[in-house]
Amino acid sequence: MAHLLLKGRYRARLAQSQNDLAMAQRLRTLAFGTEQTDQDQFDPVCAHILIEDMREGGQIVCCFRMLTMEDGSEIGQSYSAQFYDLSALEGFQGRMVEMGRFCIHPDWTDPDILRVAWGAMTTYVDQNGVEMLFGCSSFAGTETKEYLDAFAMLKHRHLAPKRWLPRVKAPDVFRFAARLRRRPDVKKAMMRMPPLLRTYLMMGGWVSDHAVVDRHMNTLHVFTGLEIGAIPPARKRLLRAVAG
Repeated sequence: MAHLLLKGRYRARLAQSQNDLAMAQRLRTLAFGTEQTDQDQFDPVCAHILIEDMREGGQIVCCFRMLTMEDGSEIGQSYSAQFYDLSALEGFQGRMVEMGRFCIHPDWTDPDILRVAWGAMTTYVDQNGVEMLFGCSSFAGTETKEYLDAFAMLKHRHLAPKRWLPRVKAPDVFRFAARLRRRPDVKKAMMRMPPLLRTYLMMGGWVSDHAVVDRHMNTLHVFTGLEIGAIPPARKRLLRAVAG
């Protein structure tokens, strides 16, 4: 089904053509500030979700992509597996989806866009029987200093369960769980936490114990996982209300 969700002025739908994919790639290039068009070998094998502002003639204001796998045995083929040793997740039995390249148009700041994105994602997860959502959650820039409270909070409250914990693979990482001794300032931590990651955490998501320094994308990112069965019932109802 191409149409996933219509909420207020925004419509979420699956990309249907090469032109749709090109529009998503243009938005990604703008949002990530890359010099060359943001595209890679994962684009052809992913489903791409576009969110349009219907009051602005269908302008694409947000996009992300989903790579579906039958179970953990396929996780080595994911985008994230380039940066993290995910062998612990190879034993995951259910269907998984990697969410990636999430971005919102820099000229649009309406918080409803993120809500619609999660509503569309909920619809996709429900329609496809997905049991785990995962991906890389990015902090802007490659300097860790301004994010120390956020990383301290991830260490104290949100580390992956040991059975799923990703191991280090990338050459340049910040091992925040091992290095940080500070107690987080909760207010500062939440202010510096990327909105997408904040939403994952509110639903019971967890992260790797280290961040990858990605100089190509000019980001720091943490591997993020969310087991659908672990989402609190009240939060599930809220997501399904948006999706409905």
